[in-house]
Amino acid sequence: MDNTIAPTAIRSYVAVGDSFTEGMCDELLPGGDYRGWADRVAAALAAELPGEEFRYANLAVRGKLIGQIHGEQIDRAALMRGELVTLAGGLNDVLRPGCDIVQVEQLLGSAAEALLAGGGTVVMFTSTDPTRRLGGSARLLPAILRMKAYVEGLAKAHPRLLVVDLFSAPCFDDRRLWDEDRLHLSPEGHRRVAAAVLEALGRPAGFDWRAPLPPVAPRSRAARVRADLHWLRLHLGPWIGRRLTGRSSGDGRAPKRAELLPYEG
Repeated sequence: MDNTIAPTAIRSYVAVGDSFTEGMCDELLPGGDYRGWADRVAAALAAELPGEEFRYANLAVRGKLIGQIHGEQIDRAALMRGELVTLAGGLNDVLRPGCDIVQVEQLLGSAAEALLAGGGTVVMFTSTDPTRRLGGSARLLPAILRMKAYVEGLAKAHPRLLVVDLFSAPCFDDRRLWDEDRLHLSPEGHRRVAAAVLEALGRPAGFDWRAPLPPVAPRSRAARVRADLHWLRLHLGPWIGRRLTGRSSGDGRAPKRAELLPYEG
């Protein structure tokens, strides 16, 4: 599928979603927020308009389920009428046992329709394949494949809806593209997603975001065990604790860019 469009100037960008779009685990900005691939895309688009005003909003908040994204972000984003909107969500739902994948699809589709009604270009994503890097993730694959097919079907039905296919990029099997929590992208992962989005928008590739990283020596078994124990204690345990108590990492957190305002880098 050709997911690119002819490059034209984009003067406003609205990002909606969860931690993926908020930018979790990228480098920190001076104010304490994470940068993230969406900020990187905004910076690249703003650089195309020297002397002109480029506006950017990022409504994404970590931990949000697709129902929360739909209820809290989509109407606000649609009213902003960004020339570009990125929409990512649903993976937090898939991670939870008993996920209603039909409802996830319905909410994703409804969100996409509402954003397309604003007249701009909408970019969506397929998830990476967790089974190639995370043990015990095979149970997630049927839902991930179903969401992949659903999003690709939306793109076929809507010429202004583009899909960035991360599932088919083996570079995301490399642990160096992920934070130590194994759920969020590392700075290099964010850099590659930003490049993938810009490529879908018809921008010339600054580098091959699909290319594998340089090889490194494999870790010893002892090093892998230490890393697994560290992950269990600092990341998986607290995540399970939040699920059991009905809490989210995004509870009480406001978006980092709640208004569509000039972007100054």
